[in-house]
Amino acid sequence: MAQQILIVGLGQFGMSLAHALSDKGAEVLAVDRRKDLVEEASSFVTEALVMNATDEAELARLQPGQRDVAVCAIGDDSKEASIICTALLRQMGAPWIISRANDAMHQRILHLVGAHQVVNPEQEFGKRFANRLVYQNVVADMPFGEDLHITEIKILPTMIGKTLMELALPKRFGVMVVAIRRGTTGKILQPTPNAPLQEGDNLVIVSHESAIPKLSEEF
Repeated sequence: MAQQILIVGLGQFGMSLAHALSDKGAEVLAVDRRKDLVEEASSFVTEALVMNATDEAELARLQPGQRDVAVCAIGDDSKEASIICTALLRQMGAPWIISRANDAMHQRILHLVGAHQVVNPEQEFGKRFANRLVYQNVVADMPFGEDLHITEIKILPTMIGKTLMELALPKRFGVMVVAIRRGTTGKILQPTPNAPLQEGDNLVIVSHESAIPKLSEEF
């Protein structure tokens, strides 16, 4: 059964999220006060409505307690609205609430009023993009929990022809290789300890963020 997800706020973040979730087969109910954004989203989400999500009666009609996830994606235009919406979603029994924050204070308040998870898309993108600028071998980077990152890195020239057993990445850097993207085909492969790495391969690793510079400097 497809996940049922409520998205409140169709700014750049909310619209992008609604599109991506719809592409993955989720049933997305998207709402915003702006008619033009609702009309845009209606072409790809399950249902799109024009409404004020800070109105308790209107929000209650969406039955957030029956949705798998409720996302309050209200942007910079109104921190107050995002706080009220988050509090109402929690009051109405939404099982998992993800709210967008603009700064540290906003994040703390959203947690206090009931958000189960708070995200700051601009801040998170900035951190990931900084890693790609500083470490030229980083292809993609994504937080995984509070302390860990999933990172895709290009193998360095000194790694070509060596096996994962020879490189001993877990022991030396605390890095766990979870997949290999084969350079010649682009296929994702399960890592094999004794198979030599090939030119153009990428490693998908799980590690603490501090392991990336150490790994880059060593090789």
